[in-house]
Amino acid sequence: MLSIIGRFFSIPSKFALALTFFCSLPSPVCSSEPHEMKTGATLGSILRHTTEADDVLADDARMEILADGFDFSEGPVWMPEGELLLFSDIPRNTIYQWRDATGLQVFLRPSGYTEVTPRGGEPGANGLLRDLDGRLILMEHGDRRVTRLDDPRRAIKTVLADRFEGKRLNSPNDGVMKSNGDLYFTDPPYGLEGQDTDPAKELDFQGVYLLTVDGQLKLLTRDLNRPNGIGLSPDERTLYVANSDPDRALWMAYNVRPDGTLAGGRVFQDRTTALKNGKQGLPDGMTIDSTGLIYATGPGGVLIFTPTGKHIATLATGGETGNCVFGGDGSDLYITAHQYLVKIRLKTKGLGY
Repeated sequence: MLSIIGRFFSIPSKFALALTFFCSLPSPVCSSEPHEMKTGATLGSILRHTTEADDVLADDARMEILADGFDFSEGPVWMPEGELLLFSDIPRNTIYQWRDATGLQVFLRPSGYTEVTPRGGEPGANGLLRDLDGRLILMEHGDRRVTRLDDPRRAIKTVLADRFEGKRLNSPNDGVMKSNGDLYFTDPPYGLEGQDTDPAKELDFQGVYLLTVDGQLKLLTRDLNRPNGIGLSPDERTLYVANSDPDRALWMAYNVRPDGTLAGGRVFQDRTTALKNGKQGLPDGMTIDSTGLIYATGPGGVLIFTPTGKHIATLATGGETGNCVFGGDGSDLYITAHQYLVKIRLKTKGLGY
């Protein structure tokens, strides 16, 4: 086995640890790790579609490549206590960390599939987020559950959700937490090797769920074939959900009722035609800034939308782009773009800064 030592962040329980995790059988890749890039390497181009883009993008805005060599990078989350970024490589069944001072390190392996039988596909954790106490929440594809990392040293987790009405979830993908502790998450079949036709699939639909702070799991909608990225507006009255279906590549916007359930679903943006015209990438992860602008990964890279749906700019990565999140002092946007980890400095700040 390969022993890989990383560092952790301090969390409210006040313990700071040096962690050792092991590359075990469920991890499909235990060698040829991704690597840091030399300072100055950039990716893609910046496309400004309206003058409003100038309020977000500096004249010299650039996407700096921090690291390369991932199978498919995803699910970034900023951990302010340790000033580090955590993000997933789903096929590698690994969570990596990035610090400007120390660079790239393995944080957790295996991340989302802990069975002893090796498998292919997308076994690892996908979306990552923090709960209200700063603990890491994982959307685990292979183990088909939502968990909370309680003891990083021993990789002890609490299962928050793994079944709906007695049937196993498909493969939780991405989540967003409301200010009261309620968790919204999506459950497409991407973590199942056979997806819709996998014999292990127990639910006959893909859902968007609400896990309430008191532990109730509620199905909000089953109308999307591939629910994926998810985000809340600053006032928490609108829930955005990406649908990563090539034949219906769009984002939905739902009104959030006072009890957290949804009403009034409408198409916020549809990029099916752009996809069919050769733009790479499906609607996937997203993040939102303090003014309500939506940064949505999809055909062409990271598409920046106003809350009214105006497309003001594109961070054109040149390939498939999984997700993005604000970090640092709030103006650094980290982007997971297939084999790359990228950072761009913006004029705005992320929600919560």
